[in-house]
Amino acid sequence: MEIVYILIIAVILDLVFGEPPNALHPVFWMGGVISFLLRGSQKRSNAVQFIWGLAVTLLTIAIFVTAAFFLLKWLKGLNLIAFIIVAGVLFKTTFSLKGLWQAALKIKKLLAGEKLAEARFELRALVSRNTAELNTPRMVSATVESVAESSCDSFFAPLLFFAILGVPGAIGYRVINTLDAMIGKHGKYEYIGKFAAKLDTVVNFIPARIAALTIILASWIWRAKARQAWQIMRRDAGKTLSPNAGWTMSAMAGALGVQLEKIGFYKLGDMQQDLNLGHIDRSIRIVVTASLIWTAIVIAGEVIYHVYR
Repeated sequence: MEIVYILIIAVILDLVFGEPPNALHPVFWMGGVISFLLRGSQKRSNAVQFIWGLAVTLLTIAIFVTAAFFLLKWLKGLNLIAFIIVAGVLFKTTFSLKGLWQAALKIKKLLAGEKLAEARFELRALVSRNTAELNTPRMVSATVESVAESSCDSFFAPLLFFAILGVPGAIGYRVINTLDAMIGKHGKYEYIGKFAAKLDTVVNFIPARIAALTIILASWIWRAKARQAWQIMRRDAGKTLSPNAGWTMSAMAGALGVQLEKIGFYKLGDMQQDLNLGHIDRSIRIVVTASLIWTAIVIAGEVIYHVYR
């Protein structure tokens, strides 16, 4: 049952303290390792770049998963309490619920103060689009989209891999997600990052759909448009380039009764009302509730598994 205690410790740490400093964050170390292993790779042919990227992806996963596995195995044999505490701290670094809502509220605060230039600058860290000319409703849309989409890789997916493979599994997922963020986009890393990008799509396939369904459940709890969220999700989930991103975003668009749009790429939901700052608050409320529901489901699943195995 120690896996339940690890999960509870990790969630409490996140809700109370949020993200640790970069110097102490494993994701920061992952980025350093990835950058080191990529040195000189861009000077190669496209085929070599692809193979290089594949090797970097597998090697980075192996480094961090192996280190976590043997550290925790050693601690478990040494002292069970120390093992649970360290495992909880390590697991917390693989997800960030508080950081997600803090980033969204920061954008909201800037928009409320009509600091549009600062809001556009901060928004660049959340979305992959040109924010230079976005007006307030467009920035609200981008923020709500980010809250919905990021709920998958910021919370739902790490918990799923933790439930199946323990802390090393969650760390392995975070390595893949970090690789995708660093080299998975088109551009100078197009060939180097192809494997990482495809792998990220695969590992997020199930979590994205779980997140979307849980968002619908949370919207029902908050008396939002749950039935419409289901209908819009079924209709619009496939409109995004990513096979995963559209699920949570379309569910959120339906729940809020708004249209979320990335100009030139997609429109999700129907414009039943104009976007305003209140929609950021409502999207956060729904995602946090959905995340707590998912936490309860994972805990219940682990308890049932250990009782009846």
